[in-house]
Amino acid sequence: MAKEKSGRIKIRRALLSVSDKTNLIEIAKVLSNLGVEIISTGGTQAELKKAKIKSISISSFTGFPEILGGRVKTLHPKVFGGILAKREDEEQKREITEQDIKYIDLVVVNLYPFGKVISQEEVKEEEAIENIDIGGPSMLRAAAKNHNSVAVVVNPQRYKKIIQELETNDGSLSLDTRLNLASETFQHTAYYDSMIAKYFKDLIPKMDDGFPEYLTLGWEKTQDLRYGENPHQKAAFYKDPAFWGASISRCEILSGKELSYNNIIDLDAALSMVEDFSEKPFAAILKHTNPCGAACADGLDKAYEDALACDPVSAFGCIIGLNRVVDMETAKKIHDTFFVECVLAPGYEQEALELLKKKKNRRFLACPDLLDFKEKRENMVKVIKGGALVQTPDQHEIKESDLKVVTEVAPLPEQIRSLLFAWRMVKHVKSNAILLAQGERTVGIGAGQMSRVDSSIIAARKAGDKAKGSVLASDAFFPMRDGVDAAAKAGVVAIIQPGGSKGDEEVIKAANEHKIAMVFTGIRHFRHS
Repeated sequence: MAKEKSGRIKIRRALLSVSDKTNLIEIAKVLSNLGVEIISTGGTQAELKKAKIKSISISSFTGFPEILGGRVKTLHPKVFGGILAKREDEEQKREITEQDIKYIDLVVVNLYPFGKVISQEEVKEEEAIENIDIGGPSMLRAAAKNHNSVAVVVNPQRYKKIIQELETNDGSLSLDTRLNLASETFQHTAYYDSMIAKYFKDLIPKMDDGFPEYLTLGWEKTQDLRYGENPHQKAAFYKDPAFWGASISRCEILSGKELSYNNIIDLDAALSMVEDFSEKPFAAILKHTNPCGAACADGLDKAYEDALACDPVSAFGCIIGLNRVVDMETAKKIHDTFFVECVLAPGYEQEALELLKKKKNRRFLACPDLLDFKEKRENMVKVIKGGALVQTPDQHEIKESDLKVVTEVAPLPEQIRSLLFAWRMVKHVKSNAILLAQGERTVGIGAGQMSRVDSSIIAARKAGDKAKGSVLASDAFFPMRDGVDAAAKAGVVAIIQPGGSKGDEEVIKAANEHKIAMVFTGIRHFRHS
């Protein structure tokens, strides 16, 4: 079939086979009115029949029945020959004629809802596998490959534009349109296959920490954002439909403005902190992914009060993370806090939510999955220019029995409890990180400095008088004694750190001189991004 000089092709025959029936009748009516012969598969044909739109069954078109419970229906040479044939190749035209194959000019196909099925909790493996589409992706890829002669539509949202162009151009579609549709189709099939690959990977028992030879990321766009980190940057938010668990993409926004790019990054950091504390009510207050303060207490309101007291100045424009349903007492304290951006919690008592919603610009997110405290299995992916880094999450938990006392003075039982809290929190602070704690509340945090002694000085300055009698957590070893000297000057009484430095002997000596208890964990908690 020759093309017009404009590159447009006339649509004479279309194959419709859709799982998502959205706007199916609308596009089918237009095709029918334009005199296009429609071929359709079982469920699609049933819908067309209800609307009194004439179509030819796939079995009639191929001369072969649908078999194996519908597993095989479009996988036939008459279908793929009609799609893949190069219209201007004389040899292929001869073959098409000899085999009595008819050209298919338009393929409208969308796939079994694999992503939707596996996003359901406790989905059965058999159900997931039966929702792996075989014929659909094959037809889509064939049509996209031959976009020079065939148009392919995978997204029902495109129907309106396709209809407009068909009606404007007497049933023809341009090359630019076909190329754009082909590009979208290959993106869609790649995404679809990536979901399947990830699902099968997750079926395999975690025997080791090996990584796959090929990294496939099946992410679906949730929304376009107003802008990125800065107003001149464009941004969008994507979700992993196969992920089941606590995630910002699965939260419900109960009130407030649309989330920004930076809000989402900070909220994800808050979620990670909250997930690490399940035993007692816990609150964290963040700015730029770093905690300004965090605390555990017997009540959520007290935990929030202690977290805010750590650094109320830095909390201006903060993100709040909570691990319990927000009650009225906690809501009152949050309501009275000046300039809060977002609050993340498992849920909110109705009366508490009504109070909080009075601040119209604040975003309140509910994430019930936070109450499950499930183990996180997702690998962490960091995209860099031209590649990506993948690692397992930092989930190593240190217990009291793991601690190695290296000083003459041993920590007291209450100090050990505080050290373990500080150690669990310091992994959420950007390195170089120093964190001071009293009991189970932070009192001073030094984050992201190029030298560890600077982080120690900042943490002590933030803590002020509260540094006296505090314990200190360092995310990595002290390379020299200056950090310990700064801690001692501030009034720190115990230190937890990985150890393993060439300067350990000097550092331990400094701790002994200052009569500071020090324990080694044997692991570090670097957080570079």
